[in-house]
Amino acid sequence: MIVLIRGGGDLASGVGVRLHRSGFQVVITELPEPLVVRRKVSLAEAIHEGLVQVEGVTGKLVEDSSEIKSILLSGVIPVLIDPDLECLEVLNPDVVVDARMKKKPPREGKELASLVIGLGPGFVAGENCHAVIETNRGHNLGRVLWQGVPEQDTGIPGSVQGYSSERVLRAPVDGVLQTRVEIGDRLKKGSLVALVRKEDVLAPFDGILRGLLRDGTAVKAGFKIGDVDPREDPNLYKLISDKSRAIGGGVLEAILACPDLRSVLWT
Repeated sequence: MIVLIRGGGDLASGVGVRLHRSGFQVVITELPEPLVVRRKVSLAEAIHEGLVQVEGVTGKLVEDSSEIKSILLSGVIPVLIDPDLECLEVLNPDVVVDARMKKKPPREGKELASLVIGLGPGFVAGENCHAVIETNRGHNLGRVLWQGVPEQDTGIPGSVQGYSSERVLRAPVDGVLQTRVEIGDRLKKGSLVALVRKEDVLAPFDGILRGLLRDGTAVKAGFKIGDVDPREDPNLYKLISDKSRAIGGGVLEAILACPDLRSVLWT
Protein backbone atom coordinates (compact mmCIF):
# COMPACT_ATOMS: atom_id res chain seq x y z
CA MET A 1 0.00 0.00 0.00
CA ILE A 2 1.35 3.44 -0.98
CA VAL A 3 1.02 6.41 1.37
CA LEU A 4 1.87 9.86 0.01
CA ILE A 5 2.80 12.43 2.64
CA ARG A 6 2.67 16.10 1.75
CA GLY A 7 5.53 17.76 3.62
CA GLY A 8 8.81 16.45 4.94
CA GLY A 9 9.35 18.39 8.16
CA ASP A 10 9.87 16.78 11.55
CA LEU A 11 6.20 15.91 12.20
CA ALA A 12 5.67 14.60 8.67
CA SER A 13 8.90 12.61 8.90
CA GLY A 14 7.87 11.09 12.22
CA VAL A 15 4.68 9.89 10.53
CA GLY A 16 6.64 8.64 7.52
CA VAL A 17 9.15 6.68 9.56
CA ARG A 18 6.43 5.06 11.66
CA LEU A 19 4.47 3.99 8.58
CA HIS A 20 7.61 2.79 6.80
CA ARG A 21 8.53 0.62 9.77
CA SER A 22 4.98 -0.74 9.78
CA GLY A 23 5.38 -2.02 6.23
CA PHE A 24 3.80 0.77 4.18
CA GLN A 25 5.41 2.24 1.06
CA VAL A 26 5.89 5.94 1.84
CA VAL A 27 6.51 8.82 -0.55
CA ILE A 28 7.25 12.42 0.52
CA THR A 29 6.48 15.52 -1.58
CA GLU A 30 8.00 18.90 -0.75
CA LEU A 31 8.64 22.46 -1.87
CA PRO A 32 11.82 23.36 -3.81
CA GLU A 33 13.11 25.23 -0.72
CA PRO A 34 11.52 23.68 2.38
CA LEU A 35 11.80 25.68 5.60
CA VAL A 36 12.77 23.06 8.16
CA VAL A 37 14.07 23.80 11.67
CA ARG A 38 14.59 20.26 13.02
CA ARG A 39 16.67 19.26 10.02
CA LYS A 40 18.34 16.22 11.60
CA VAL A 41 14.98 14.44 11.83
CA SER A 42 13.41 15.75 8.62
CA LEU A 43 13.29 13.80 5.38
CA ALA A 44 12.84 17.13 3.57
CA GLU A 45 16.61 17.57 3.93
CA ALA A 46 16.98 15.14 1.03
CA ILE A 47 16.01 18.09 -1.21
CA HIS A 48 19.38 19.67 -0.33
CA GLU A 49 21.50 16.66 0.59
CA GLY A 50 20.30 14.08 -1.93
CA LEU A 51 20.32 11.30 0.66
CA VAL A 52 19.41 11.50 4.38
CA GLN A 53 18.69 9.17 7.26
CA VAL A 54 16.21 9.65 10.09
CA GLU A 55 16.63 7.05 12.83
CA GLY A 56 18.04 4.60 10.31
CA VAL A 57 15.33 5.15 7.68
CA THR A 58 16.68 6.50 4.39
CA GLY A 59 15.13 9.24 2.30
CA LYS A 60 16.35 9.89 -1.24
CA LEU A 61 15.75 12.82 -3.57
CA VAL A 62 13.94 11.69 -6.73
CA GLU A 63 13.92 14.00 -9.72
CA ASP A 64 11.79 11.83 -12.01
CA SER A 65 8.50 10.42 -10.72
CA SER A 66 8.92 7.40 -12.98
CA GLU A 67 11.70 6.24 -10.61
CA ILE A 68 9.52 6.24 -7.51
CA LYS A 69 8.26 2.67 -7.60
CA SER A 70 11.71 1.14 -8.14
CA ILE A 71 13.08 3.17 -5.21
CA LEU A 72 10.19 2.03 -3.01
CA LEU A 73 11.09 -1.58 -3.76
CA SER A 74 14.62 -0.90 -2.46
CA GLY A 75 13.25 0.02 0.99
CA VAL A 76 14.00 3.74 0.65
CA ILE A 77 11.54 6.64 1.03
CA PRO A 78 11.46 8.73 -2.16
CA VAL A 79 11.42 12.51 -1.61
CA LEU A 80 10.44 14.65 -4.56
CA ILE A 81 9.83 18.30 -5.31
CA ASP A 82 6.15 18.27 -6.18
CA PRO A 83 3.99 20.78 -4.27
CA ASP A 84 1.20 20.46 -6.87
CA LEU A 85 1.04 16.64 -6.67
CA GLU A 86 1.81 16.03 -10.32
CA CYS A 87 2.97 12.54 -9.29
CA LEU A 88 -0.58 11.43 -8.44
CA GLU A 89 -1.26 9.96 -11.87
CA VAL A 90 1.93 7.89 -11.78
CA LEU A 91 1.69 6.93 -8.14
CA ASN A 92 -2.07 6.46 -7.56
CA PRO A 93 -1.62 6.35 -3.75
CA ASP A 94 -4.12 4.62 -1.49
CA VAL A 95 -3.62 7.23 1.25
CA VAL A 96 -2.66 10.92 1.21
CA VAL A 97 -1.52 12.53 4.47
CA ASP A 98 -1.39 16.33 4.45
CA ALA A 99 1.35 17.06 6.98
CA ARG A 100 2.28 20.56 5.79
CA MET A 101 0.90 22.13 8.99
CA LYS A 102 -0.30 25.20 7.10
CA LYS A 103 -3.12 25.73 9.65
CA LYS A 104 -5.59 26.73 6.92
CA PRO A 105 -7.93 24.76 4.66
CA PRO A 106 -6.22 23.05 1.72
CA ARG A 107 -7.24 23.65 -1.90
CA GLU A 108 -7.64 19.91 -2.47
CA GLY A 109 -9.91 17.56 -0.56
CA LYS A 110 -11.16 14.01 -0.30
CA GLU A 111 -10.80 13.38 -4.02
CA LEU A 112 -7.03 12.81 -3.74
CA ALA A 113 -7.22 9.21 -2.49
CA SER A 114 -9.40 6.55 -0.87
CA LEU A 115 -8.27 7.96 2.47
CA VAL A 116 -7.14 11.57 2.97
CA ILE A 117 -5.81 12.44 6.42
CA GLY A 118 -5.11 15.98 7.64
CA LEU A 119 -2.86 16.94 10.53
CA GLY A 120 -4.11 19.65 12.84
CA PRO A 121 -5.95 22.95 12.32
CA GLY A 122 -7.40 23.82 8.92
CA PHE A 123 -8.95 20.42 8.35
CA VAL A 124 -12.57 19.39 8.85
CA ALA A 125 -13.09 15.65 9.05
CA GLY A 126 -15.83 14.56 6.68
CA GLU A 127 -15.50 17.73 4.57
CA ASN A 128 -12.02 18.53 3.23
CA CYS A 129 -10.54 15.22 4.40
CA HIS A 130 -11.76 11.86 5.70
CA ALA A 131 -9.96 12.03 9.06
CA VAL A 132 -8.04 14.58 11.13
CA ILE A 133 -5.28 13.82 13.63
CA GLU A 134 -5.10 16.04 16.71
CA THR A 135 -1.70 17.76 16.88
CA ASN A 136 -2.04 19.86 20.04
CA ARG A 137 -0.15 18.54 23.03
CA GLY A 138 -2.36 17.26 25.81
CA HIS A 139 -4.80 14.47 26.48
CA ASN A 140 -6.02 14.31 22.86
CA LEU A 141 -2.66 14.36 21.07
CA GLY A 142 -2.74 11.77 18.27
CA ARG A 143 -6.50 11.21 18.51
CA VAL A 144 -8.27 10.34 15.22
CA LEU A 145 -11.32 12.47 14.40
CA TRP A 146 -13.72 11.15 11.77
CA GLN A 147 -16.07 14.13 12.15
CA GLY A 148 -15.44 17.75 13.08
CA VAL A 149 -12.36 19.85 13.70
CA PRO A 150 -9.24 19.57 15.87
CA GLU A 151 -8.26 22.02 18.57
CA GLN A 152 -7.04 25.44 17.48
CA ASP A 153 -3.31 26.09 17.43
CA THR A 154 -2.14 27.63 20.70
CA GLY A 155 1.16 28.89 19.30
CA ILE A 156 2.81 27.81 22.56
CA PRO A 157 5.52 25.11 22.39
CA GLY A 158 5.45 22.21 24.81
CA SER A 159 7.24 22.79 28.12
CA VAL A 160 10.64 21.12 28.62
CA GLN A 161 12.14 21.46 32.11
CA GLY A 162 10.07 24.59 32.65
CA TYR A 163 11.00 26.25 29.35
CA SER A 164 8.29 26.75 26.74
CA SER A 165 8.20 29.79 24.43
CA GLU A 166 11.78 30.56 25.45
CA ARG A 167 12.97 27.46 23.62
CA VAL A 168 12.09 28.95 20.23
CA LEU A 169 14.57 31.23 18.47
CA ARG A 170 12.96 33.84 16.22
CA ALA A 171 14.27 36.25 13.62
CA PRO A 172 14.61 39.73 15.17
CA VAL A 173 14.21 41.49 11.78
CA ASP A 174 13.63 40.70 8.11
CA GLY A 175 16.82 39.50 6.46
CA VAL A 176 19.08 36.59 5.58
CA LEU A 177 20.03 34.12 8.31
CA GLN A 178 23.74 33.75 9.00
CA THR A 179 24.33 30.80 11.31
CA ARG A 180 27.26 30.65 13.71
CA VAL A 181 26.71 27.22 15.27
CA GLU A 182 25.58 23.74 14.21
CA ILE A 183 22.63 21.62 15.28
CA GLY A 184 23.77 19.48 18.21
CA ASP A 185 26.18 22.10 19.60
CA ARG A 186 26.13 22.85 23.32
CA LEU A 187 25.20 26.47 23.98
CA LYS A 188 25.76 28.77 26.90
CA LYS A 189 23.17 31.38 27.81
CA GLY A 190 23.88 34.51 25.80
CA SER A 191 26.14 32.83 23.25
CA LEU A 192 25.75 33.82 19.59
CA VAL A 193 23.64 31.41 17.55
CA ALA A 194 23.05 33.44 14.40
CA LEU A 195 22.77 36.86 12.82
CA VAL A 196 19.93 38.35 10.80
CA ARG A 197 20.95 41.57 9.08
CA LYS A 198 23.60 42.18 11.77
CA GLU A 199 21.09 41.62 14.59
CA ASP A 200 22.23 38.96 17.08
CA VAL A 201 20.22 35.85 17.90
CA LEU A 202 21.44 34.63 21.30
CA ALA A 203 20.94 31.41 23.24
CA PRO A 204 18.20 32.04 25.85
CA PHE A 205 19.66 29.51 28.33
CA ASP A 206 22.24 26.73 28.56
CA GLY A 207 21.26 23.85 26.34
CA ILE A 208 21.73 21.94 23.10
CA LEU A 209 20.77 23.37 19.74
CA ARG A 210 17.93 21.08 18.62
CA GLY A 211 17.11 22.76 15.34
CA LEU A 212 18.17 25.62 13.07
CA LEU A 213 17.20 26.77 9.59
CA ARG A 214 19.82 26.51 6.88
CA ASP A 215 22.45 29.21 6.60
CA GLY A 216 21.45 31.74 3.94
CA THR A 217 17.69 31.35 4.41
CA ALA A 218 15.65 34.54 3.91
CA VAL A 219 13.39 35.09 6.92
CA LYS A 220 10.79 37.56 8.16
CA ALA A 221 10.82 39.19 11.59
CA GLY A 222 9.30 36.86 14.17
CA PHE A 223 9.76 33.73 12.05
CA LYS A 224 10.89 30.61 13.89
CA ILE A 225 14.53 29.96 13.00
CA GLY A 226 15.73 27.62 15.75
CA ASP A 227 15.01 25.52 18.82
CA VAL A 228 17.08 25.05 22.00
CA ASP A 229 16.69 22.02 24.29
CA PRO A 230 17.59 22.51 27.98
CA ARG A 231 18.17 18.79 28.54
CA GLU A 232 21.72 17.49 28.72
CA ASP A 233 21.17 14.41 26.56
CA PRO A 234 23.31 15.00 23.43
CA ASN A 235 21.36 12.48 21.34
CA LEU A 236 17.86 13.95 21.56
CA TYR A 237 18.29 16.29 18.60
CA LYS A 238 18.74 13.22 16.38
CA LEU A 239 15.55 11.51 17.58
CA ILE A 240 11.96 11.86 16.42
CA SER A 241 9.93 13.66 19.09
CA ASP A 242 7.27 12.13 21.31
CA LYS A 243 4.74 14.41 19.60
CA SER A 244 5.68 13.13 16.14
CA ARG A 245 5.43 9.52 17.30
CA ALA A 246 1.97 10.10 18.78
CA ILE A 247 0.73 11.75 15.59
CA GLY A 248 2.27 8.91 13.55
CA GLY A 249 0.34 6.45 15.72
CA GLY A 250 -2.86 8.33 14.98
CA VAL A 251 -2.24 8.17 11.24
CA LEU A 252 -1.51 4.44 11.49
CA GLU A 253 -4.78 3.90 13.41
CA ALA A 254 -6.76 5.84 10.80
CA ILE A 255 -5.33 3.74 7.97
CA LEU A 256 -6.02 0.44 9.74
CA ALA A 257 -9.54 1.54 10.70
CA CYS A 258 -10.61 2.70 7.24
CA PRO A 259 -13.23 0.24 5.85
CA ASP A 260 -12.40 1.11 2.22
CA LEU A 261 -8.80 -0.02 2.69
CA ARG A 262 -9.35 -3.27 4.54
CA SER A 263 -9.66 -5.31 1.35
CA VAL A 264 -6.20 -4.03 0.36
CA LEU A 265 -4.63 -4.43 3.80
CA TRP A 266 -5.78 -7.93 4.64
CA THR A 267 -5.15 -9.75 1.35
